[in-house]
Amino acid sequence: MAKASERAPVLGPAFIRLLARFNDEGTSPAAPAVPERLAQWFDWNRAITLSKALDNPPPEPEPGSAYDPAQDAEYTAARTKLVDAIQAEIDLSPPRNPAPAEAELPPGFAPYRQHYLNQQRAMQTVSGRLRGRLRDMLARQSPAKARLAEVDAVMEATLSPREHSLLSHVPVLLGLHYQRLLTAAAHDPADAAASDSTAAPAGPWLVTFRQDLRIALLAELDVRFHPIDGLLAALRTR
Repeated sequence: MAKASERAPVLGPAFIRLLARFNDEGTSPAAPAVPERLAQWFDWNRAITLSKALDNPPPEPEPGSAYDPAQDAEYTAARTKLVDAIQAEIDLSPPRNPAPAEAELPPGFAPYRQHYLNQQRAMQTVSGRLRGRLRDMLARQSPAKARLAEVDAVMEATLSPREHSLLSHVPVLLGLHYQRLLTAAAHDPADAAASDSTAAPAGPWLVTFRQDLRIALLAELDVRFHPIDGLLAALRTR
């Protein structure tokens, strides 16, 4: 008898591979080429704006203070604060005013979903503020760097809405992952013995889920900070 075909490995960054594992589909469709995907994300207005940013003469640097090493300390402090919030204990109290859709969530998952959403909002706020500030500094260093700052502004305006839409699906995938682990635990004597039917589900499987949730948040943090890392590298280059 022929062996069942194994699941094809998912290629790409660690965050994408992690989400593919949460999705747990039998097959993974081939991802379209980067130019093809970008063509889907850029409408003609954005494409023209980006073309102008790339083709026009570099703008003259704006007056003002340039980069100083204190920005590295601010970057480190901001990122450390986000990591600490991700690693902190999760508030497991049920939401005070749950949305109607939350009634359909797996039992006990609502606090984890809320925690993930809270961390996403914090990452979006902090990364957006840092990115804008570093871009302003980049625009003051040289005409070439002012052009880079302009291109980054166009890319953020174009890609951020799509990024926000795609990342909003991560809690959904985590919910599916939670439900699978919960279902599997119901058939595992060790997990079943650790659970209390009168309380929220518990057991070794939940430790695994909490670890996966934090890994997902840290991976998303890396994704959100990639443009900031690039801007910092450009600012340090003389």
